[in-house]
Amino acid sequence: MLGGVRIEHEKGPLGHSDADVLSHAIADALLGACALGDLGAHFPETDPQWKDADSLRLLAACHELAVRHGWTIANIDATVVVQLPRLSPHVPLMRDAIADALGLDVARISVKAKTSEGMGYTGDGSGIAAYAVVLAEALERRDAPSSPGSAASPNG
Repeated sequence: MLGGVRIEHEKGPLGHSDADVLSHAIADALLGACALGDLGAHFPETDPQWKDADSLRLLAACHELAVRHGWTIANIDATVVVQLPRLSPHVPLMRDAIADALGLDVARISVKAKTSEGMGYTGDGSGIAAYAVVLAEALERRDAPSSPGSAASPNG
């Protein structure tokens, strides 16, 4: 599973949940952008309820948490690094699956697939890496309350 899309290959990921490294990277980036901790703090691998969990559902739960704390996602930029299988044919489906899970327009979701030209663990086939950046915007302005005797804010 990668970005919510099942990709057939002789090797597959190992993990406590469904091991969707792309969804996990996006969830961690979202939580980090909103200063809400990390994925392991909210869904610890020591808790059996998360065994084989659908990572897109975990991502959606992180999004709901962010919204409850006053944040929304402006956009997501993610990169998956793996030598094989070739991911470019699957990228549109990944973008759609992520957008659907988050209730966002697919135009806000960028997923790129890269190789490491045979170098390192992503190049020798022993691993995969995913990196994500999430731009989170406050749902409402969070001005500091003014103290008695302080000048009024120019924004009202």
